[in-house]
Amino acid sequence: MNKVEIICQNCKQDTLLKREPIYDGFNKIGTKFVCASCGFIFKNEESISFKISKNKKSIFNNEDFIKQKKIFDEDENNQLCRYCSFYLINPFTQYCSIHKKEVEATDTCDKFEKSSTKKNDNL
Repeated sequence: MNKVEIICQNCKQDTLLKREPIYDGFNKIGTKFVCASCGFIFKNEESISFKISKNKKSIFNNEDFIKQKKIFDEDENNQLCRYCSFYLINPFTQYCSIHKKEVEATDTCDKFEKSSTKKNDNL
């Protein structure tokens, strides 16, 4: 993550750095570095005096963070309509071309055929 706490060489304040994109039409051609307090524009990022961050005590450790949960077993959601080759979707409906009826992405049936173009991401 980019540092944002600076000591501005113009106003001598403890302040924040704003990074503003520079555009030529719709193309981004660079970044402008601006003091949030006085509006001073720095020439480049190397000329900025960033505040030295002291090691902050953390009240959390690695055991406190949530591990990614696996909702499905490896092959539990393999036969959902959304992964079937007969499943058609458009902005107005989801349709099964073999049963000729409207379906939901999470429906299943015994005529399931795995699609070669749809990826099963095993949520």
